[in-house]
Amino acid sequence: MLPPMTAQQSVFQKVNQLANLVRKRADTAPRVGLVLGSGLGSFADGLADLVKIPYQELDGMPVSSVVGHAGNLCFGKVQNVSVVCMQGRVHLYEGHSPHAVVTGARLMAQLGVETVLITNAAGGVETTWSAGDLMLLTDHLNLTGSSPLTGHNEDALGPRFPDMTRAYDVDVQSAARNVANALGIVLREGIYAGLLGPTYETPAEVRMLRTLGAHAVGMSTVHEVIALRHMGVKVGALSCITNMAAGITNELLSHTEVEETASARREDLKRLLSGWIAHIGGVPA
Repeated sequence: MLPPMTAQQSVFQKVNQLANLVRKRADTAPRVGLVLGSGLGSFADGLADLVKIPYQELDGMPVSSVVGHAGNLCFGKVQNVSVVCMQGRVHLYEGHSPHAVVTGARLMAQLGVETVLITNAAGGVETTWSAGDLMLLTDHLNLTGSSPLTGHNEDALGPRFPDMTRAYDVDVQSAARNVANALGIVLREGIYAGLLGPTYETPAEVRMLRTLGAHAVGMSTVHEVIALRHMGVKVGALSCITNMAAGITNELLSHTEVEETASARREDLKRLLSGWIAHIGGVPA
């Protein structure tokens, strides 16, 4: 067993120690990483050669308290492509710092993945869309008022001022489009607004977000993308529009609705993710 982490360790040292601990439990070199959001974690249970490590057994790995986030690091294969999945994530609104929120993302990068696919449950801001739609992220608005890169920069992780012009990799986006088209799955595209939460947005805030150009809104993803791009990892992201944002319909919002809608699109999500991973991993169609 590795020694407990201390507050004096650098972020790089903490992530590297976590990676070494994980390698003792899972002898694999994943090529693709996945972050599975609210109601979407079941994808990991279908991995071939599944190895599951609860976050609670990894010293230094924060654990979510939110329903629908199982809290496991899962290793296995999708169509012969080695993957690592975060079965659930932590959020700022749970009281975690931005640095803690991206621990899992940084861990996957340290394990050697070159591409990470991020999923989330989001509220629809675009009035012509419907609950259950799937959206490929083309860009984001970080409206949380925070960043995982504040403070001293660690050159071992990445540059002081990382470029975010292509936060979402164009080739990874193209792969998602090709797979969705081949499977006959309608894939929306748009900009994701990341807010702090845990309240859902007010109708006035939703009108503001629409004015700013957002198509969907949620409480995750943006910090993970920043941390991964800082470390030179390619990113693709997918939102399941689990509800229409406040003021668009007369319905009140609830986390139960989020989970139910994500569950209803589960099979299409699994098909899309599996094909996306295979495409990225170079598996022949």
